[in-house]
Amino acid sequence: MIDGIAIYVLWLREMKRFLRAKSRIVGTLTLPLLFLAFLGFGFNNMAIPGMQKNVNYITFLVPGIIGMSMLFTSMFAGISVLWDREFGFLKEIMVAPVSRISIVLGRIAGGTTTATIQGILILLISLIIGFKIPGVMSFLLSVVFMVLISATFIGLGFIFASNMKDTQGFSMIINFVMFPLFFLSGALFPLQNLPLWIRYISYLDPLTYGVDGLRGILVGVSSFPIILDFVILAGSSLVMVLLGAYSFEKSDVV
Repeated sequence: MIDGIAIYVLWLREMKRFLRAKSRIVGTLTLPLLFLAFLGFGFNNMAIPGMQKNVNYITFLVPGIIGMSMLFTSMFAGISVLWDREFGFLKEIMVAPVSRISIVLGRIAGGTTTATIQGILILLISLIIGFKIPGVMSFLLSVVFMVLISATFIGLGFIFASNMKDTQGFSMIINFVMFPLFFLSGALFPLQNLPLWIRYISYLDPLTYGVDGLRGILVGVSSFPIILDFVILAGSSLVMVLLGAYSFEKSDVV
């Protein structure tokens, strides 16, 4: 049974932790902004094969860097399960009359909110270097895609966290999974530049559709119809959240 109050309390806890940790906010924004600054300005005047002539590289790169930020932040959200187990908080909430599904949904809601805030901050900061948001509706649709990207990879992070015992092992596995997902997504370059067999593998990556959808909404350039990106990403987020909840439900988390 889903407990709305428990979900809200856990969401609120994640929000308070996020807002109180100023260094965490700065740290999670630094790497995406460095990518955006150095790659964007470094390749901005170069002709990138497969990229439309009316789109400069900084404009092309911004949606990809937002997708990267969402991926990294969301995947590492699962490590909070391991920290809470280590410090005893998880055991305390597990003995409360609350279903494990509610616990997972509360954590996913909190992680999705904080990751989306970071994605929005990167989008707003990119305005300083010349990126332009087409309009209010484009901004709102981009937020929807950010939420779906975050939910997808928080669910994936929970699958790993529910079946692991230590934070070091989790970090190693997550890095091993995260970077292939990032590079296969087309965040840094057009998918058309990849060999055909690698391109087919990239079509299995949910982040591919997240980045492509953001690019279609914010830049007007995409490899797939935006509605297709949305349907596939929404389906991926639903599946990952359900699998993350199931893994947590069946695991020996305490």
